[in-house]
Amino acid sequence: MNTRMSTVVVALLCLALAGAALGMDGRQTRKDYALIYGTVWTAQGHPAAGVKVKIRRADEKKWRWELMADSNGEFAQRVPPGKADYVIAADIKMPRGKPQPTVTAHVENDERVDIGLHLTE
Repeated sequence: MNTRMSTVVVALLCLALAGAALGMDGRQTRKDYALIYGTVWTAQGHPAAGVKVKIRRADEKKWRWELMADSNGEFAQRVPPGKADYVIAADIKMPRGKPQPTVTAHVENDERVDIGLHLTE
């Protein structure tokens, strides 16, 4: 095979792979999701960077997602669309007998839910 023919074969292969990545009608397939977007705040009202955040459905006991708040104290997690309540907790050390700071977020469908997670003193 000469170089021109091999270039054409490679180009056609790339087009075929790109077509396979697109849907049957030429549009990219889209997966729906809801987004829980939050900010972790200190007791003084400043964003808390580097705090470990855990998320689970309210009707479950096991934590499904664990993530870290960024330098602005913000985090985001995609969750399945549909009606559900989610418990979001800061995974920090608390004095004996005090619960970890938590907040509940309610998702209706494929939407964005904004929450604030406030750390106590």
